[in-house]
Amino acid sequence: MQITLKNEFLTVVIDTRGAELQSVTSADGIEYLWDGHAPYWNRRSPVLFPTIGALRDGFAVSDGGDIRLPKHGFCRSAPFVLIQADETSATYEYTDTPETREAYPYAFRFCIHYALEQNRLQVTYTVANTGEKPMPFCVGGHPAFRVPLVEGEAYTDYIVEFDEPETADCPTVNLSNSLVNDLVCNRLLTEQTSFRLHHVLFRGDALIFDDLKSSGVKLYSEKSGRGVRMDFADFPIFAVWSMPDDQPFVCFEPWQGGATRESEDDVFEHKKGVVINAPGETYTASYMLTMF
Repeated sequence: MQITLKNEFLTVVIDTRGAELQSVTSADGIEYLWDGHAPYWNRRSPVLFPTIGALRDGFAVSDGGDIRLPKHGFCRSAPFVLIQADETSATYEYTDTPETREAYPYAFRFCIHYALEQNRLQVTYTVANTGEKPMPFCVGGHPAFRVPLVEGEAYTDYIVEFDEPETADCPTVNLSNSLVNDLVCNRLLTEQTSFRLHHVLFRGDALIFDDLKSSGVKLYSEKSGRGVRMDFADFPIFAVWSMPDDQPFVCFEPWQGGATRESEDDVFEHKKGVVINAPGETYTASYMLTMF
């Protein structure tokens, strides 16, 4: 089931499956969100929980028991329940089941809240530990934006610009197992605020920034000036991803946690950025998208 949020600036469509954004369109007809078109990438804005990226061999151990999860967890296609909706906001809920506990042995309540205000869309994740033991988890977003946004522009007309000058040594990704190789890093920025999009950037998978000063980033066209801004102060890791060939989109990914790193063991609680909720504790984090 899909619902539509709307104000005078934006129209947003969300699907109950995965509580996933389907469309973000401006009043003048610019569609910002990637449409999941094959043969490219068939997702649009998947939600990443209770892990991000890959576990080594899909497996980890934890104090609560063994964890066996696919890349990015199980919420991307989960049957969320719409528990609140009005013209400009909606809240979705997903709770543990016998099936989820086979893969991830924890009881939880995971809510995603979408709220429109002028040309901004706020996305809020709330994770409650409803069990009786400490619950480790990762959570993050994966919205994909059309590039180019405007007819007649090219992929390379678009700039990714951080709020502050950054020196970024991005860990690489082991393409054979999707683990993060934090022992081998590539320098992307040296006291620079921006870089230009090019498909060659993504031949090694995602660009992962885990030591940023900035908490905001823009994607925009040098020609039209149109673009999107993401504010992600609640998330310590940020990634930019696309596919290496002629793929007309790019993803901005705010992460709390990430894939298993080559330098890490297979204890889930040891993952970089992992959150551990005590029984009864609730974690909340938001990011904001501003369309312009």
